[in-house]
Amino acid sequence: MRYSGPLYRALNPVYAREPLSGKGAEFYGGRFNPKGVPALYASLAVMTALREVNQIGSLQPTTLVSYDAEIGNVFDGRDEKALRAEGMDAAALADTSWRDQMKNAGEARSQSFARMLIAKGFHGLLVRSFAPGATESDLNLVLWVWSDKPPSRLTLIDDENRLSR
Repeated sequence: MRYSGPLYRALNPVYAREPLSGKGAEFYGGRFNPKGVPALYASLAVMTALREVNQIGSLQPTTLVSYDAEIGNVFDGRDEKALRAEGMDAAALADTSWRDQMKNAGEARSQSFARMLIAKGFHGLLVRSFAPGATESDLNLVLWVWSDKPPSRLTLIDDENRLSR
C-alpha cells in the first residue's frame, strides 16, 4: 500500500533539531526496529503522537512536528491475512514484552518481523498504536526508509525555520 498525507511526531526536545534523523530509535531500538536500524515513528493524528511520546508517567516537555508524506511500499499491519502470510499476528505486534525479548534474546519478535519486512523492500509499517488510551483508530506509520524524494518522500513542515533557531 501507499501512504499519502500528514504525519506527526512528538519528540523529546533533545532530538528536536534533528526531526528526520531516526537516531534515537537506531540507538535504543524500538518495538518495530532492532538496535542499529534507524526508524521514524510517526502518527496519523496529533493526539496519537502525544500518547506515543508520553507512555510512562506525566506529560514531559515535548516538541510536536508535522510532515507531509508520500510513502510507497507500506506494509499494512492491520491486515490479518497479510500478517499471517508473514508468520505474524496482531497479538504478537501488541506484545508488551518486546523490551524483555530484546534484552534476553537480542531481538524481539516484532523487531525480527520488521527486519524481514525491510529485507523485502518495505519502506514502512502501518500499525495501530499500543500506547495507553489508544484505540484501534489510533494509527502509526513506522518508517525505515525516508528521503526528500519519491518513493519515500517525507518533508518536515517548518516554513518559518523554527527548528533552526
